[in-house]
Amino acid sequence: MAELLSGPAAEPLTRAEAKAFLRVDGDAEDALLDALIAAARRHVEAETGRILMDQTWRFSLDRWPLRGVIPAPVAPVRTILEATVAAADGTPVPLPEDALTLVGDRAPALIRVEPARVSAPLVSHGGIVITLLAGYGADAGHVPADLVQAVRLMLAHLYEHRDGPGEATALPAAARALIASYRVVRL
Repeated sequence: MAELLSGPAAEPLTRAEAKAFLRVDGDAEDALLDALIAAARRHVEAETGRILMDQTWRFSLDRWPLRGVIPAPVAPVRTILEATVAAADGTPVPLPEDALTLVGDRAPALIRVEPARVSAPLVSHGGIVITLLAGYGADAGHVPADLVQAVRLMLAHLYEHRDGPGEATALPAAARALIASYRVVRL
């Protein structure tokens, strides 16, 4: 299970872009729009299995995989920030930088393990901890245009259906079509 350590510094849409798209004037709904932009991004991320804006994620393993390949729980992955293995007392011991190799240009991203460079964790659960930087980039210009448009459409949908919980959670058909080719498939 992956854990979000730090969310994005920015959203794929600015408040001004959201206001223009929704044709909203004035500042009365600024807080609502900020919340809906973040909710729309998270919804698109959940539907696609892709992280849009740079975020730091951490996950753990109990043991190294037999084949030496770890599918990353998030995509796209830009870099491995840190990897540790637990000592007998639970103290995290950093792995050498060349112990893991990222194949991040695919979804899901893969982390290859160099068996000679890693030791087994000496605790029974969660002894391997890997921290990743995931996302397309720090600014919206790196996010594919189809995904940004899906965020816009989800934003509009959430804005229009903010009164009721039922319809508000469903991804609009146009947004679903835009994200179809970006969905990460896990077997």
